[in-house]
Amino acid sequence: MLKKITLIGSGNVAHNLGHAFISHGLEVVEVYSRTSKNAKELAQLLKADFTSDLSKINKESDLYIIASSDDAIGEITEQLNLKDKLLVHTSGSVGIDVLKNASINYGSFYALQTFTKSHLADFSHIPFCIEGNTKGNQKALVELAKNLSSKVIEMSSAQRQKLHLAAVFTSNFANYMQIIAQDICEEQEVDFNLLKPLIKEVYEKNLIQKAENNQTGPAKRGDEFTMQKHLDLMNGDVKKQELYSLVSEMIGERFNSKKIDG
Repeated sequence: MLKKITLIGSGNVAHNLGHAFISHGLEVVEVYSRTSKNAKELAQLLKADFTSDLSKINKESDLYIIASSDDAIGEITEQLNLKDKLLVHTSGSVGIDVLKNASINYGSFYALQTFTKSHLADFSHIPFCIEGNTKGNQKALVELAKNLSSKVIEMSSAQRQKLHLAAVFTSNFANYMQIIAQDICEEQEVDFNLLKPLIKEVYEKNLIQKAENNQTGPAKRGDEFTMQKHLDLMNGDVKKQELYSLVSEMIGERFNSKKIDG
């Protein structure tokens, strides 16, 4: 049983996982961050020790979790020598082999959600994508994840990386589209709240059926007049016009080809 945990990282994911672990009776032994202040702040919340020196990290934990930015994982593992201790990362886009030089036991503990420090996530229905380099490690990680969530899936690095790509489109890109919408509303002093029922309707429909079935709008209809009007309204903002044109073209090609095929 993986009961004692060291968090390597103090950002959004570490913050949320740490609180989830202690609320389920697990012990966070130590928090590492290269910034001592950040390590101390999270450690105090979790009643754990802290360090900003990887060479001094404790060797008594059952599990070491690298909850850092993806590009820092390799750098961190180069400074770790955990021998046979179980080491995992929380990345969706990085394979588990990056960990193999730091320990003979390693894997992935990826929670498919967007996290912030200001809002502690309810992990009970958040999918956990688990991978271990051995069947024993995979089983131990699955059991740990089941303490937090009812949705635990065993998944290879290749599958997880493609899922993460899908998540970027679903969350990050979709959210940025709403940022653009907010900008447009603010420019015209129009209340963005007017769009919230639309946002709610789209996402609620997508939860119960394929998003493809819910696509509407001028690009799907092939309404060239309206699309050109929208381009004109962007007043020479070339990047927004290019984005609008590219997405509209992709929508049109997808649905017009289906009409032709049908």
